[in-house]
Amino acid sequence: MKRSLFGRVWPNVVAVLLFIGFVFPVYWMFSTAFKPTGDIISETPVWFPTDFTFEHFKTAVHAENFGHLVVNSLTVTILAVVGSLVLALAGAFALSRMRFKGRKGFVIGFMIAQMAPWEVMVIAIYMIVRDADMLNSLVPLTLFYLVMILPFTLLTLRGFVGAIPAELEESAMVDGCTRPQAFRRVILPLLAPGLMSTSLFGFITAWNEFPLVLVLNKEQEAQTLPLWLSSFQTNFGDDWGATMAASSLFAVPILVLFVFLQRKAVSGLTDGAVKG
Repeated sequence: MKRSLFGRVWPNVVAVLLFIGFVFPVYWMFSTAFKPTGDIISETPVWFPTDFTFEHFKTAVHAENFGHLVVNSLTVTILAVVGSLVLALAGAFALSRMRFKGRKGFVIGFMIAQMAPWEVMVIAIYMIVRDADMLNSLVPLTLFYLVMILPFTLLTLRGFVGAIPAELEESAMVDGCTRPQAFRRVILPLLAPGLMSTSLFGFITAWNEFPLVLVLNKEQEAQTLPLWLSSFQTNFGDDWGATMAASSLFAVPILVLFVFLQRKAVSGLTDGAVKG
């Protein structure tokens, strides 16, 4: 009985500790954003703020070029995610449904690209963009973000496409659908969980990316929000209240997207596959 009770309790204890470890920094960030400056710099930590203020959010929102940087971040992130989904979906379908020479080597190449650390290639990327005279532009930033998230998106969608029976597509074609129609009406709805999970990963990766934009886009008008977070400096040190407010605003789109997509991503892979 003791062993059985221990076996039931310790996984829950570990789960609670992990939950606290992951959630506490997020809680501290949001709570600090609403604390008065006196509570933030107090030697005694204020765990549960009682006096709330929105001054730090006003400072963050009224920072120079805030709206322009929001547009920049949304533009490069959305374009990179959508572009990677389109290319990865076509590639995943080809790798799962077609047999051609060099197929395994193609997959291994994408796996190697997924494992490659992008930080070590920043200098080479900078030289390419510089020689193309495209520094301080959102175009190379979007293209490199697309390439950055493409390997994971392709490999993940390949597994989702391979899990869908080819007979479903063939049945639709027997009923009169063309191959594009069968793909759009039968296969694509079943890929919704994979598309949402990969798009969430891609959005987080591109939204949070810092080294490339730091090197490629020196002009403030061409920067994105990750660099904006490092701009809250004063003559006396860091403005932690404004920094936490800015970090909270930066995290909100990811949190909202996750809450919205996680409901859809858990739906069954073959929902609607039974022909009525």
